[in-house]
Amino acid sequence: MKNLALSLLALSAVSFASAQTATIEIGDRAPFHTYQMRNVDGSTLSIEDVVKENGVLVIFTCNTCPFVVGRKKTEGWEGRYNSIITLADSLGIGSILVNSNSAKRDGDDNVSAMKNRARDMEYAAPYVVDEESKLANGFGAKTTPHVFLFDGELDLIYTGAIDDNVDSAKEVEKHYLINAIERHAAGKRVRTNTTAPLGCSIKRVK
Repeated sequence: MKNLALSLLALSAVSFASAQTATIEIGDRAPFHTYQMRNVDGSTLSIEDVVKENGVLVIFTCNTCPFVVGRKKTEGWEGRYNSIITLADSLGIGSILVNSNSAKRDGDDNVSAMKNRARDMEYAAPYVVDEESKLANGFGAKTTPHVFLFDGELDLIYTGAIDDNVDSAKEVEKHYLINAIERHAAGKRVRTNTTAPLGCSIKRVK
């Protein structure tokens, strides 16, 4: 029932988000990869600044979406970020967390709240502000979370959801993102390279 409720919420969110812009496809080069964004520590970073020899992982996220932070007894995907980021780093893949909720910049997704979230969750990757949702629009990112994995040449090799169970990491059956990271690092083709993103719509300024 919980998964059904979350899925219905996500369906509505994706429906709204799909009216924005087309999502980049496998093989596309990372758009705006030199676009500088403000990190919560005060520095400025671009995707090009964090890419490593085997690539870069971009996660569009936020501070309050239940698919990210969980609700009641559900986990949400945020609790898996650090283990995935650490795995990616060990395999020569950099990571960056992006908040594109420009319409909520005066509310729950303001910079101060982002700093607090990064501190409380001890994020293992930079958490940056995407002003006016420029990066999200370029990527065609739909939801929080929505992940994009690029190789060392900044060509897209996986996009979509983290795995198949937002409620419980222990009950995941298909580790889409982890499998993509591990297969790519081993020099293998990513078999499942596209899945449907599941989450809250990115809150763009209308």
